[in-house]
Order: sequence, then structure tokens, then C-alpha cells
Amino acid sequence: MFKSQPKGFSTKAIHYGKEIEKWNSAVVMPIYTSTIFEQESPDVSNSLSYGRIDSPTRNYLEKKLAGLENAKYGLTFSSGLGAITGIFSMLSAGDHVIVSELVYSDTYMFLTEVQKRFGISFDFVDMTKIENFKNYIKPNTKMIWIETPSYPTLKLIDIKAISDIAKKYPKIIVAVDNSMLTPYFQKPLELGADLVMYSLSKYINGHSDTLMGAVTTNSHDLYNDLKFIQVTAGAVPSPFDCYQVSRGIGTLKLRMEQHCWNALNVAKYLETNQFVARVLHPGLVSHPQHKLATQQCFGHSGVLSFYLKGDLKTSKNFIKSLKLFTLATSYGGLESLVSLPLTMSHSYLTSEMKTKMEITETLITLSIGLEDFQDIIDDLEQALKYSHM
Repeated sequence: MFKSQPKGFSTKAIHYGKEIEKWNSAVVMPIYTSTIFEQESPDVSNSLSYGRIDSPTRNYLEKKLAGLENAKYGLTFSSGLGAITGIFSMLSAGDHVIVSELVYSDTYMFLTEVQKRFGISFDFVDMTKIENFKNYIKPNTKMIWIETPSYPTLKLIDIKAISDIAKKYPKIIVAVDNSMLTPYFQKPLELGADLVMYSLSKYINGHSDTLMGAVTTNSHDLYNDLKFIQVTAGAVPSPFDCYQVSRGIGTLKLRMEQHCWNALNVAKYLETNQFVARVLHPGLVSHPQHKLATQQCFGHSGVLSFYLKGDLKTSKNFIKSLKLFTLATSYGGLESLVSLPLTMSHSYLTSEMKTKMEITETLITLSIGLEDFQDIIDDLEQALKYSHM
């Protein structure tokens, strides 16, 4: 069993940051599309001056996101990678970063193909082994980048253990990609992290119709650095997108609980299926880090992976025969998705890296949506049978 979620999350998600008296009695935050704001005088500026710097709709969302995380500060960006770019823009040439081995594919490409041009070095490390991680800390290490659970193999990293070690060294920032679990199922800041990054495009928005990223923190200095980067680099979201995400947050608890319930029961079903070799889901007792999951998390999302019995042809036949699932590389929406990481999200990896990361031709990743549970099971069952005919 996962640890119990503190009370009051949905109340906060619905009401936190509302200022109805300032919105002409509107119950829903207005969408302020203006990019310019009137100033009191040439030498006295308002808190608002230009849409790239601040926006009432964006400010409301940022305050709400910070509230969900129990954080002091929140900042939004035009995409998850925009948020990642903002975080890594705080580094300088010569800095070193330790990165969890199984990061999201586009994060890996950004670090290895873009950031390396600016003289920043990286070590991709299996952080599930704490002693192994400690050996990579250098005098110029300035950041530790954690993604937990990892996509698509759902390995967990002990955020508190990593953060406790990092605090023994000066000026090391611990940043966590918490997109898969959201602040409803995991709160990295409370476990010792300095920054938490979200792809809001995933579960927090939850409707597969908005690109946006966010960062939350309790550090005033880190917030000021990131705010300066947000304003000067200009990767800010539109007011309409901020409205979309604010709307999605209101149902986050309900959606995450249903994603969690559906996915865990799908995982239990797959473990009993004769055509499945192994299931990867932190909520299963069979998961090697199940104990850590129950200590660190309040639950798990709709993402799970499993290994089919068979070969690449078996995997393709399985995917082809699915009727309810959409073939797409993402997660977090209302609809169920299926992907084959080997040829999709992780096709860029060398054969050696794929083997090391256990990305095989029979690894299937599912993002379980909010459809009726029995319909999901029925579709999986007929597809599994077809794949082995």
C-alpha cells in the first residue's frame, strides 16, 4: 500500500489563488490576452508591464501550482522542455551534472546534443545504486537531475537519499522531473529536492491539448534566477494555455486516482496472462522497488510497461490489433495510449544502450486512460490472444 495522501488537495486545487473580488465577481479566472498594461506614470511602473514579463492569468496558474506543491514559488514555461532549458540555463561552461540514467528521450537529446555545445559535461548514472551515484560527484558538480519513476521501465530513485548526500556538498542543485506522478502522488521538495520540474502537457493538464512546463521551488535565489531567465529567454506560455491547465488542475485528484486504480488493476491482470513475461508497475509487490514506492509516493499514475512473450513481430501484432488504445508516444491524457519504446521514444539509442536499459523488442508501454476498466481489459485480452495466433 502507498502512503496516505494528506487531506485537502482537491480543495486547494479548486480554490487556491482565487481572487473573485478582483475578477468582477467571475468564479473562473479570466483570460487576459493583453500583452501591454497601462502604467501609472512614466517613472512609476505597475507590477504588470508586458505580457512576456507577467500576465494575470499566468500568475494565477503559477500561484496555484506552487500551492499544490506546498512551495513558495512557481514558474511556467511554454513546454516541458522549455522549463528544462530554463533550469539548465542557470549553469555555466565547465559545470558538471549527474543525470539519472533513464531520462525521458527528449531530455536526453537536449542534454547530449544542445547543452554539450555550451561546455557543460554530464554523467548518466544508475541512481538506484546510491554508492554508485556518490562516486560521480566532482568538485565542479553543480546539479543532480532525477527522473523518478523513469520512462518507460519505471525504475525509482530515492529522492531523500540523493538529496541528503547532495546537501553535504556546496552549491549542488537537486532537480526532479515529477511529470509522471504530479504533486498529488509525489512531493519532491518535501523529500529534499531544490527544484521540481513538470511537463504540464501530461497529467496536470490531463487532456492532451496543451503544451506547457513548470518549475516549483522554495529557494528565493533559484526563483530569482529562473524568473530572470523566463523573462529574458521568453519561453512563456500563452494566457489561453494557462487557462487550460488551471481548468485541468481542478479535476487532478479525481483523474489521478482513477488512472492509478485502472493501471494497477491492469498490471495485476497482465501478471496473470499467459502471454506476458513480466510486468513493470511500482504498485506491484513483484516490482524490485515496491517498498521505496510505498515510502516515497502516495500512488502511481496510469503508466505501466510489460514484456510480451515472443519477438518484434509479436509486439507489432499486439499493437496492431488493439482497438481502444491509440499508438502514440506520450502519457497523461484521458485516452489510453500504447507505444513500442524500441522503435518509438527510444529509437535514438545505440544497441548497447538499449540492452543496458532493458529496452527490448517486446517491451510495451501503456498509458492507461479513464475508459471503463472492463473495456480496457477486454481490448488487451483480445490483442494478447491475437498476437500469439
